[in-house]
Amino acid sequence: MIAIGSDHGGFKLKEEIKKYLDEKEIEYKDFGCESDERTDYPIYAMAVAKSVQNKECDKGILICGTGFGMTIVANKFKGIRCASCWNEDVARFLKEHNDANIIALPGRYINVSEAVAILRAWFGAQFSEGRHSERLKMIEEIENKNMK
Repeated sequence: MIAIGSDHGGFKLKEEIKKYLDEKEIEYKDFGCESDERTDYPIYAMAVAKSVQNKECDKGILICGTGFGMTIVANKFKGIRCASCWNEDVARFLKEHNDANIIALPGRYINVSEAVAILRAWFGAQFSEGRHSERLKMIEEIENKNMK
């Protein structure tokens, strides 16, 4: 199950991504927003991050103008690893090296075909483990010390 959410800057791209997920018969839960009228990205980033953190959903997709605001909010949740992603190579490394469980897309800077290619790369990549697992353990220790 994929959690998906956007603010107004990512609404149109979110709706197109949902069509792709439907085509591929990938289950998702849409956490909003419902239009391209101005709204606040933390509302949707928080909902998606909580659903992944609580294991209600396996992965999350966030879309705002740049992906940066959504990333900042999502990473406030213990166990969430999210980054803004602008191309396929970065998407692949995001999963292979960081085992990212949420990806943030820049709705104002990529088109639908680029977004789909990014998601295909991220969905298709596998966590590499090895030295990367040790780094994730370090991140977990940092979270345990600093996230009360």
